[in-house]
Amino acid sequence: MQLPFPLVEEPDQISLEKGRKMFVGSNADFLKGVVAMNGLPGDDRVEVCFAGRSNVGKSSLINALTGRKGLARASNTPGRTQEINYFTLAESHYLVDLPGYGFANAPLPVIEKWQKLLKQYLSGRVSLRRAFVLIDSRHGVKAVDNEIMSLLDSSAVTFQVVMTKADKVKDKDREKTLDQVREALSKHPAAFPELVVTSSEKGWGLPTLRALIANLD
Repeated sequence: MQLPFPLVEEPDQISLEKGRKMFVGSNADFLKGVVAMNGLPGDDRVEVCFAGRSNVGKSSLINALTGRKGLARASNTPGRTQEINYFTLAESHYLVDLPGYGFANAPLPVIEKWQKLLKQYLSGRVSLRRAFVLIDSRHGVKAVDNEIMSLLDSSAVTFQVVMTKADKVKDKDREKTLDQVREALSKHPAAFPELVVTSSEKGWGLPTLRALIANLD
């Protein structure tokens, strides 16, 4: 039977508070940018990663989650983030910002290098508990998104879709996009069966996403 991929339920107050304490204030800090597997930090923490095509709002979401506007560097140039960026969360978690995919303006050798590093990371990181795949609420799942989801399937990495920029679309259009996303996810065995809808500008869904991450172990 196909999973319906409902919106995630509101966490309880204990979980929400745990997420708030982990993310807000001075608990989130940039650790390092990694360009090769031998540069990864030790795998002694719970790790979650954020993946999304260029300009999906990944940096904005990370900044909004942590309450620190300049923590992740946003860019209007597709493919500018060429490193796997590590952030520490409290004493227990790593938040990982993966290079944006759909590298419109990047040279082919750079694309190939990023793709190789991404595959190595996803298939070889034992402390990685979940990948969050960001999908723009205005556009839904595109071919390049299906490619990264297939890579996560083959790497046996559970991934959960986070809809970004939900405030940019009308309710009826958002529902159409959600239906399209659900149809796409039904083809991916590694997809976690709940969706998170967010807006970095309005703060929608941020407490829920914080709580989800804080309660992964």
